Amino acid sequence: MLSTHQLIQWLPIVVIVVAFYFILIRPQQKRQKDRNAMLKAMAPGDKVVTIGGIHGTVTEMDDQTITLRVADNTRIQFERSAVNAIREKQ
Repeated sequence: MLSTHQLIQWLPIVVIVVAFYFILIRPQQKRQKDRNAMLKAMAPGDKVVTIGGIHGTVTEMDDQTITLRVADNTRIQFERSAVNAIREKQ
């Protein structure tokens, strides 16, 4: 059985671990969940911005890649995970 003195010695470590969970781990998991939902909700016609800063309109999609129209006759293929944000939903 642990004595009160031993419990008090472990208390700062436990508090630090709990604080790290609520300050770092939990918010990161929420951001990742929101990002995955955004990528799943993406559809042709949506205006998006890639992680490289390229703005375009989604023209084609499959499970791994998307094709963006960035100019009238210019289309670029990206990994789906390269999309940073959806600017305008169709």
